[in-house]
Amino acid sequence: MMNGQPDMQMKTLAILTCASLALAGCGRGIGSGGVGSASSGLNPFKWFGSGSSQQTTLTPDGGYPSARADARLPVAHIASARWEPLYEGRMLIVEGLPNTKGWWNAALITELPMPEGRIHGDEFGVLRLRLVGMPPPENTYAAAAPAQNPADRITTGITLPHEALATIREVVITGATNSVTLRR
Repeated sequence: MMNGQPDMQMKTLAILTCASLALAGCGRGIGSGGVGSASSGLNPFKWFGSGSSQQTTLTPDGGYPSARADARLPVAHIASARWEPLYEGRMLIVEGLPNTKGWWNAALITELPMPEGRIHGDEFGVLRLRLVGMPPPENTYAAAAPAQNPADRITTGITLPHEALATIREVVITGATNSVTLRR
């Protein structure tokens, strides 16, 4: 062997052993306030400013959007509602008649705030939906002209997968003046 090579290997081994022991000590006792706790300066998760004492959550900033925060208004009258079968569940199709022409951006929204794509019934198995839309701008012909049936009907739908349908016994769709109930 070359002169000095065993000494270099021993130094390298000693350095690696010390580094391993130091890092192993950082993970010991997390949450106990010890050397490896989240408040410790020896915790490698805090070395670059990423350590946070706040618990992370999947809830979006500001919470889930509320159906009440939606700027759309209820459509005046629910004309009809029906189920259409789909391979992955059912589609609920709802037709409404607004009180004036020119309504747009219609949708079925849940009365209780729910994450998008995670619709479910309440504790009684009832899914409560509202048919809403944007009315025409004020001081326009459409805002002044009354809606005519069937030309001005609004049709919209929502797909409910089998998983959501398992928690739903009935669906109540509400407009401004009436509501329609569908049983599964």
